[in-house]
Amino acid sequence: MSQIKIKWLSRPEEHDYPAAQSFLTLIYDPKTVTGLVNKLKKAPVSEFKAKDIFRASRLSLLGASNSHVKKDIVKIESGNSISPLLLVRDSANGKVVITDGYHRLCAVYTFDEDAVIPCKIV
Repeated sequence: MSQIKIKWLSRPEEHDYPAAQSFLTLIYDPKTVTGLVNKLKKAPVSEFKAKDIFRASRLSLLGASNSHVKKDIVKIESGNSISPLLLVRDSANGKVVITDGYHRLCAVYTFDEDAVIPCKIV
């Protein structure tokens, strides 16, 4: 377990929503995407352990050699706050879609797989 204290913003940054929308457009039709993003904006912040988000998403861990993960690791080590994750439950496929924050999740996991991560989930 790392001695680094991971600092979180109280809510996602405004630019996280267009990023989520762009990603979701690859999976869903435009009307569904608009509805999901609007729901994410209104959703309360929940907390989940990093390892559980990975398991639910079925994604692989990106290592510190990934440039985006490395950038987030530097932010964390510098004491800067990072943005909560944006998640969508994909009930049809039994998984969680990380619509924004995959690289942040990977960075946090390198410090502590049991880290509690703030998320908005719909």
